[in-house]
Amino acid sequence: MKDLDLAKSILGMEIHRDVKGGRLWLTQGKYARKVLEKFNMLDTKPVSTPLMNHFKHQFSIAFYPLDVAEKGLMSKVPYDSAVGTLMYLMVCTRPDIAYALGKVSKYMANPEKVHWEAVKWIMRYIKGTMGYGLLFDAHSPQAKTLVGFVDSDYAQDLDTRQSTIDYVMTMGGGCIM
Repeated sequence: MKDLDLAKSILGMEIHRDVKGGRLWLTQGKYARKVLEKFNMLDTKPVSTPLMNHFKHQFSIAFYPLDVAEKGLMSKVPYDSAVGTLMYLMVCTRPDIAYALGKVSKYMANPEKVHWEAVKWIMRYIKGTMGYGLLFDAHSPQAKTLVGFVDSDYAQDLDTRQSTIDYVMTMGGGCIM
């Protein structure tokens, strides 16, 4: 058996440690860069939010009639691949893009141009936040405490008028769920 020292990466996540400070960071900067390269978004202008407000009301199924020409164009767009690639980023280290990805993933079977524009917006957000990740701090007041946050809205789904609820769980200051 051989001691390989502390792990520096796992499953595409970089592991950064401050042993004296009791902190551990998980980031995916290299993976984020590969994602942007794959979808030709590396030279794009960064934005400061994962989903711009003007997209919100354009996510209704009834908002856009089916257009045969646009449907043909959208069949050539790697929509499902882009959303799936971003979901891996979200699941591992980027809970900040969860809401936006939840919105665009509803249209995997029949995306319209506005949905593709929203996916590209998320990638522009990733471009400006490639260094973001999860921080776990052993000295934070919540280091050994499971903390939960819940939010809901009333009838805000534009298609079904259903209410939604979401939650976040943290430990050591870092998101775990």
